[in-house]
Amino acid sequence: MDVVVTGIGLVSALGNLENSWKRLLAGDSGIEQHQPFLELEPRLLALIETKPADLITLIRQVLADALQDANLTLPLPDCGIAIGSSRGFQANLEQLVREGERGRIAQCPMPNAQCPMPNAQCPIPNSQFPIPDARCPMPNSQFVDFLPHMGAIAVARAIGSMGPVLAPMAACATGLQSIARAVDLIRTGECQRAIAGAVEAPITPLTVAGFNRMGALANTGCYPFDEHREGLVLGEGGALFVLESSELARRRNAKIYGLISGFGLTNDAFHGNSPELGGTSAIAAVNQCLKRSNLTAVDIDFIHAHGTGTDLNDRHEALLIQKLFRQGVAVSSTKGATGHTLGASGALGVAFCLMGIKYQMLPPCTGMKKPGFELDFVRFARSTFVRNAVCLSFGFGGQNAGIVLSGDR
Repeated sequence: MDVVVTGIGLVSALGNLENSWKRLLAGDSGIEQHQPFLELEPRLLALIETKPADLITLIRQVLADALQDANLTLPLPDCGIAIGSSRGFQANLEQLVREGERGRIAQCPMPNAQCPMPNAQCPIPNSQFPIPDARCPMPNSQFVDFLPHMGAIAVARAIGSMGPVLAPMAACATGLQSIARAVDLIRTGECQRAIAGAVEAPITPLTVAGFNRMGALANTGCYPFDEHREGLVLGEGGALFVLESSELARRRNAKIYGLISGFGLTNDAFHGNSPELGGTSAIAAVNQCLKRSNLTAVDIDFIHAHGTGTDLNDRHEALLIQKLFRQGVAVSSTKGATGHTLGASGALGVAFCLMGIKYQMLPPCTGMKKPGFELDFVRFARSTFVRNAVCLSFGFGGQNAGIVLSGDR
């Protein structure tokens, strides 16, 4: 059964779907210097507004755009849902922790007679001390609202769906895995329509500090596959898709962006944050998605690479592309424009692949100055024949994902 895309909702640091596409082709970047947290130094970030976004707000925005684009009206009681996020509600939870730390103050539990430190030297003002078992400031209901799957549940409530709800979490491969799971729902007959994708609001103190501590963040810009690449730039955004069986889409005369021809999902089982350099499992994921698409590597016209701008990922991915695909296949990464939206990055990549098929245009590898590998990188927007495109994602924990998008048959 063919599964087609009939609606797209997207938001990134470049804007909504149409604005992101236009600015992407123009070589614009949404990456700027920001200091959203006073306790941390200013950093390059790809923010949608001037302050970090709220996850539910972003989900509602892209959902509304996707439904409008697909010309659907509510309710949609039989619609399946597969919407993931690698960071989920971490921003909200961090905020609650900060509020809790301010409220968890009690008297120092150590009697003065036993304390070896004179009062004058005590670093805790007024002999106060934060005790770990103090009353949590978070009501039970609020805790439930921030469980990882609640973004997907919010969509179900918004559209009146009583169909299956999935909330995949697969690090930076989350977006592609969510779309793959939605395709499964339709092909197995559990539903004829599904909303799928991923949305991220990952700009939080812990996320920024964590990636900085790893040495993964760029200092001057994001330059995927460049000889002098520095690292990644965190970004926020997401994309949701209306997927339908081709039969349902044609019955209601819906416009069709393209087909989800096939997908491949594997795991390295190797390391927490480094790819297995032999690429065995990643190669298997690509071969799976080609086989399930009834295509070979020579049929692929465009590769939307994961392309984070980090040394290890870009080297690993370039070697994989050189090994599997024909020489001269067009390659691009759009993270130099949108930043790395983590779990949502694959969803953005799928949207850009579908726009490329629609307009027969390829987006440039924004930020590239001097290619570090012998591949046909798209340096400027390129008008060319695009029939089949593959979108790749690789995530922490060795998550590998590939999806083939094709023009409507």
